[in-house]
Amino acid sequence: MKNETVFSFRQPEESSGYLLWQLTMLWQRKMKAGLDKLDLTHTQFVLLAALQWLSQHQEVVTQKDIAAHANVDKMMTSKVIRTLQAKELIRRQEHETDTRAKTVALTPAGAALLKDALRVVENIDKHFFSLLEDGGQTFNQIALKLLKQK
Repeated sequence: MKNETVFSFRQPEESSGYLLWQLTMLWQRKMKAGLDKLDLTHTQFVLLAALQWLSQHQEVVTQKDIAAHANVDKMMTSKVIRTLQAKELIRRQEHETDTRAKTVALTPAGAALLKDALRVVENIDKHFFSLLEDGGQTFNQIALKLLKQK
């Protein structure tokens, strides 16, 4: 019974999914350690960054826009946006023409914190992915292909 296996791999390291999970967990731990110093979760950072990105490319940004851009569930986005509002990092108000929508904007404190957080996140990414050397661009292209599967 001990030698009977249900796995198609001899070693866990032969499974791309297992390796991706392990990498994701390691990367998330590093992000958490860096962002904890700024009192931000990684999700809060991603939504702040999405808000900033969208604000640079469109006049009005809604919670729905942020959720779609970050590929995050609308309910989770709403909850995190309320937390960011309580921290006074964003302003949220009724949309001028769509009564169901909320517009969102960074406060000066939110913009300053995002700037600090971007430095932290970019440094972690730079160090973490440095082992890829010149393969970073190829890694990103493959990741984009995988993400398009939906």
